Amino acid sequence: MAEGLRTGWVALATFVALLSLSLALVATFNHSTGVADDLAREDERGLARQYLDRAMRDFVATQKVQLTWDDAMHNAVLGDNVAWSNYYLGAFFWNNFGTDRLYLLRPDGRPLHAWERGRPVAPQLDPVIAVDIAALLESARKPGATFGRPARMIALADGPWPADAAGRPLTRWAARPVLYRGRPAFLAVASIVPDRDYALLARQPGYVASLRFIEGATLGQMRQDLLLPDLHFITTPPPAGLNAIALDEADGERIGWIAWRAKTPGPTIVRRTAPLLATYILFFLGVVLGGAIIVRRMRRAARELLASEAQAQHNALHDAMSGLPNRVHYMQRLRSELNACIAGEAKGDVFVAYLDIDSFKVVNDTLGHHVGDELVRQVALRLRRALPDSDFLSRFGGDEFVLMRRASGGVLAADSLGREIMALMREPFVISGNALDVTCSCGISWGPEQSEDPGELLRRADIALYRAKQRGRARYRRFTRDMDASVKLRREMEMELRRAIARDELSVAYQPIVAVENGAIEGFEALLRWTHPERGEIRPGLFVPIAEQGGLMIPLGNWMLRHVFREVRSWPACDVSVNLSPLQIMAADFVPTIAGIVAETGVDPRRIVLEVTEGIMLDRSDHVLGVLRDLNRMGFRIALDDFGIGYSSLSYLRSFQFDRIKIDRSFVQNIEGDMDAHSILCAIVALGHTLRMKVVAEGVETEVQRRLVQAAGCELVQGHLFWKALAVGEARGLLWRRERGDALRLAG
Repeated sequence: MAEGLRTGWVALATFVALLSLSLALVATFNHSTGVADDLAREDERGLARQYLDRAMRDFVATQKVQLTWDDAMHNAVLGDNVAWSNYYLGAFFWNNFGTDRLYLLRPDGRPLHAWERGRPVAPQLDPVIAVDIAALLESARKPGATFGRPARMIALADGPWPADAAGRPLTRWAARPVLYRGRPAFLAVASIVPDRDYALLARQPGYVASLRFIEGATLGQMRQDLLLPDLHFITTPPPAGLNAIALDEADGERIGWIAWRAKTPGPTIVRRTAPLLATYILFFLGVVLGGAIIVRRMRRAARELLASEAQAQHNALHDAMSGLPNRVHYMQRLRSELNACIAGEAKGDVFVAYLDIDSFKVVNDTLGHHVGDELVRQVALRLRRALPDSDFLSRFGGDEFVLMRRASGGVLAADSLGREIMALMREPFVISGNALDVTCSCGISWGPEQSEDPGELLRRADIALYRAKQRGRARYRRFTRDMDASVKLRREMEMELRRAIARDELSVAYQPIVAVENGAIEGFEALLRWTHPERGEIRPGLFVPIAEQGGLMIPLGNWMLRHVFREVRSWPACDVSVNLSPLQIMAADFVPTIAGIVAETGVDPRRIVLEVTEGIMLDRSDHVLGVLRDLNRMGFRIALDDFGIGYSSLSYLRSFQFDRIKIDRSFVQNIEGDMDAHSILCAIVALGHTLRMKVVAEGVETEVQRRLVQAAGCELVQGHLFWKALAVGEARGLLWRRERGDALRLAG
């Protein structure tokens, strides 16, 4: 009996303890949920205030694109072009920005024109907002009320005007919320300034006063962005249960409130937690079991996460097509193996064999890229299966493979490795019913005897591979000291390039630029080619840097311009794009030189599009902008090439009106599987259209890529999906066939 009583007291004490714990938890939760509700309401109010402030600034910022414009100065400030103002101000602001009421104001604030919902009305300020407009004009004229930071002041006939460091006039502006006709609205004023011809700003300019009701698109977008579906405007104080922020005019007079039903997490927390607290004692074992299940699931999720991380790491270190390690993985392993040899932790040498498939380009061009891809996969599979497991094989891209082997024997081991690789390529590869007899060339180096640096060891193997190809391909070569021709080879190629320019041994290929919607040829891009009589086709990526470092870039660029102008002057109507080197543009005599080439060849400059890269625009000197403007005046159009991979900046897009933007091929190649790349592409296209520039997408190689760039809004594309680079005769033939109305078959 005493034992039972003692057990009862223990049970009662346990029950009381659990009950007390539960009550304490309930009280704690009640207090915590109240604090959580208050914090949630405060966060909502802060977000709502920030959103309205940003929306009011964005309301002015979007209009700035239309108001910072030479045409606006000519037609709305310096002249009273009513038709122009009705279309480009009244109708444009209503259709594009949803501006409900718009006034064109003289510098002193008197109205010149007025529009309501895009339609002209009597040019009289509504007395309700006349005082507010006058106050905003006064605020806009105060220091600091500009878009951008003033660096200097321009002296006008009737007072100074703020400008940036380049002398570009800045936009003065001011905005505030007002109550108009019983409805809340944004009211803003912004000045009209030129965007190119700064001399147009000789006196204080006119302003545009715009009014847009908040209840329309602004509140609708605010509901969507802040996830507050019942957000609305009220003129009376909000009742209990509603969260709200006040709207006040500049003088402190209350306009009303933006109110919504607050999302309070407290009741939800209590409602979901109360059953757990009430059943805690009865279902203690269930809780323990549930905890065990949760732990088990967490462990499984952790294992899945580790597996996912391992897969991501594998993808980062391996080639997707062949499954072999990539360059990054190979260099990590090579560095580790060399360090082990240098430290005496491993015996022997580390051999590096750099090999690629001979005449791989011929396979791609004659049988198609799908056959070339399958050949790469089969070569990788054969090497991986036949070579020892201790060998480390990787693919660097294209048809390039690099093998690493630890062995002893120096020259003898290198010869054995070379013969082994050559033997593996003797059997033909069967692809799509075709037996392909392909060979490979190989270059071999080894360390630490030849070098302790991984990059240097790989470079020496690459040099040996180059020498193997020079000797007729289908062979291997060991690196020797006399092959260390990086300096010698560069000097030789520089001399040969100098002779090739003098003897007119270079050539130009033309890649069509087509309309994305129907594939019609709109123009060509001229591409420089050098076919060496002994070395064969030499990539521009190899000889262009040599030309830049050897002082040959200007004569090479002038040869290109003269050659292209002479070849295309009699072509049917089309645009021809030619790349300009930054060194050409920076040359002091470039403009007279290109003018002389135009006179010599008789080409029409209006047919030529000169492409410059973003790098040249980093130089904000007057020389660069002056050269581009001189080229414009001569009739040339200017395109911004490889946009998006350099120091892309809206500021230099505003400093010069480019004819078109060319999106770098890296965005197009990643667009199929990378949503960020597609979003960036869409943003660049929208930017180009806003600034009245055509947008060209480079490197379109698949139908999916074509559809995606078309959906993004690109008008023009180029890439192997449509045409590869063509010889001059083929390009000219295509144009004459187009003139005759012949159907053109796209050639990938």
